[in-house]
Order: sequence, then C-alpha cells, then structure tokens
Amino acid sequence: MTLAKAITTGLDKILESNDRAILMGEDIGRLGGVYRITDGLIDKYGAHRVIDSPLGEAGIVGGAVGMALRGISPLVEIQFDGFVFPAFSQITTQLAKMHARSEGRLTVPVVIRIPYGGGIGSIEHHSESPEALFVHTAGLRVITPSNAHDAYWMIQQAAACQDPVIYLEPKRRYWLKGEVDTETPALDAFKAQVVRPGDDATIVAYGPLVPIALAAAEAAREDGRSVEVIDLRSLSPIDFDTITESVQKTGRLIVTHEAPTFGGIGGEIAARITERAFLSLEAPVLRVGGFHMPYPISKVESQYLPDIDKLLEALDRSFAY
Repeated sequence: MTLAKAITTGLDKILESNDRAILMGEDIGRLGGVYRITDGLIDKYGAHRVIDSPLGEAGIVGGAVGMALRGISPLVEIQFDGFVFPAFSQITTQLAKMHARSEGRLTVPVVIRIPYGGGIGSIEHHSESPEALFVHTAGLRVITPSNAHDAYWMIQQAAACQDPVIYLEPKRRYWLKGEVDTETPALDAFKAQVVRPGDDATIVAYGPLVPIALAAAEAAREDGRSVEVIDLRSLSPIDFDTITESVQKTGRLIVTHEAPTFGGIGGEIAARITERAFLSLEAPVLRVGGFHMPYPISKVESQYLPDIDKLLEALDRSFAY
C-alpha cells in the first residue's frame, strides 16, 4: 500500500482498539484531510471521534492537551508544516512540560501529525522542515517514517506512548508504495534501522531522504564503494548506538536532511559521533542539507533540496581525506 494509506490504516486500527482515542484537525472529517489521510474514518467512527476543528492550530493543540489530561487519547493533524507555528507555544510550553511540571503525576499522551518537507511544488508555508525546533524541546518525542510498513506501525506506537509525540509525515512520499506486514510489528519506533549494509561509508537519513540515500548508495556501488544507509526514524531520542556501531565499521559518515544544515539535527549527530567514534573516523563527518534561507519558490526548489548528486559529491569529499 502507499505510505498515506498505511497511515490511514494505522489510524483506523487505533480508533478500533481504543475507544478513548479521537482524531482532530482542520478538514479531516467529511473531506478526509487535504491528503485524504483520514478519508472514510468519520463514516466508520462518527463526528464525535473524527472531529473537524475550527481553523486555529493553537486551539487544536491546546484542546488536545486538556483532553489528554482528562483521559482521552487525541491524535491531531496540523494540515501543513508551516501551519504549526501558531500552536508552537502550546506544544513547547504546555504539552512538552506538563509531565515535568507535575513531577511525573500527569501524562499527556498526545500525537501531533505534521506533513513536512518539500518537493511537491507548493507555495510558501507548505514545504517546511521544522523538526529541529521540536527536537530541541525537551519533553517531546519526534519520529518520522520513510516507508509504508513503518508508517503503519509507528503511528500506532506513537499512540501507545505516554509521552507527547510529534509524528512527521514526509508528504512527498505519501504515494510511495511498499509492502506492509500488518501482523509483524516494525522495529521500536524510537530506534534507527540499517536499511542497506555497507563497509566503506555510512549515510544517515530520515523521512523523505531515505529513498535518495538508498539511490546514492546504489550509484556509489557502481564506483566500487560499499555504502551503509541508516534510516534514523526517531529524531528525539536519537539512536546514537546504531550510528556509532556503523561508523566504527565504515570510518566515514554523511548525514543528510532537507532542513538547513545550520542548526540542524545533522550537527548534533556529527558532534556526538565525533565524541563517540573519533578514533574510527577516516574523515570529518559531513552534512548535506538545505541552505540557511527561507524555503525557495517551487521552480527552484530542486536546487535547494539534497539529491543523489549532492550525496555522491559528499562521498567524494569524504574519500578524498
């Protein structure tokens, strides 16, 4: 099934198995959401559990916090990545802090679904990659699937978590098809996964760039280079053990994400791996990401986004040391 359909099926499973679970967001009811992720669920579960909210992200998330404190399990949708900022205060000052503020007495198991990233030829505020803002906020878990199987299971794992979870959906991969085993759970949502083994270098990617990383690794194979690819999957917490083990084997690391490299997650990974595996590194950890600028207009976004050529160029630079 497609990645989008896998999320729909996962949400269906959540609503079926937990009568305290509700969905809430703009146009998610009768319309089924802009990307039709919730299509058909209002007919099956009713408007009291698949709730069309007013156009107000702060109210959506603030309401979800209150619901969670009363024993409801809200899964809310932010229609586009760039629309999340009106809710940023509720997420960072309330949702992320409630458990610590209450000295562990209160939990707020809220899942916030956010379609993110570029590559869809859209207008301003529709192609953002704000993940570093949430990763920097203690008290939130942040995860992102790259394939249909993970999308199906990770949304359910997020809903089962007692911590608030930001579930980032790579919107340009919504139509990517893949096998989904609905009987065998995916790896723990908060662990990284080696999706292609290799011996000469490691590429760490997540969400929309995992297919790009895999394609770059295949292109590098034609040059005689064996490249390992790790799907990070969880951005907070980060599974540094899996990355460290890989780098201790390969000696080289490239981290890639659509978000700007300046202040991005790649910098944290580079610093941690340098601390953990300094004596194993044959070259500096390199980052491939977006430029430190507002996301560009659609006709030039291909020049902004990381692609196979940019990853291969980074590999060349790494092997030149």
